Amino acid sequence: MPRLKDEAIQDKLTRKAVVLEHCLRRRKKEKRKKTKGFSAKQRREMRLFEVKPEQQKYELFLPLHELWKQYIRDLCNGLRPDTQPQMIQTKLLKADLHGAIVTVTKSKCPSYVGITGIILQEMKHIFKIITKEDKLKVIPKLNNVFSLELDGFISHIYGSKFQLRASERSAKKFKAKGTIDL
Repeated sequence: MPRLKDEAIQDKLTRKAVVLEHCLRRRKKEKRKKTKGFSAKQRREMRLFEVKPEQQKYELFLPLHELWKQYIRDLCNGLRPDTQPQMIQTKLLKADLHGAIVTVTKSKCPSYVGITGIILQEMKHIFKIITKEDKLKVIPKLNNVFSLELDGFISHIYGSKFQLRASERSAKKFKAKGTIDL
């Protein structure tokens, strides 16, 4: 300040806020590194989704089926005879099918008809099913009709309309359309 009397300086200081020391402290936000998953090539090389031949036993996956039945009963609030089949059908369409016992009822390829087993893996276009004979079958969804039975309620699933991953299917709205004859 230029040469001012002490009274003038005091007068100016009482009416104004004076910042004696100004320092900018900006906290640096720590960037979290996203854990990068494996690429499709790496997953194939590591064989992450392959079921080893010694683990391809039907009895090993029966507890998975029991868990699936409990999951569906909880999802449908108990399968009582008075519940509407349409409501159960819509819930089954969005449900996860890993562990369900399915049967191929209709198919364009006659060798698929009658195959029954527990779903081990569901992908966009195929089901991997373990049969009672301990064989792992890869069955395409396209042009196949699957049926699954739970507590006397039988539901038919048209694979051609079902070509989605389980995670995508849970968020999808299904529209009621006519059936497709095979």
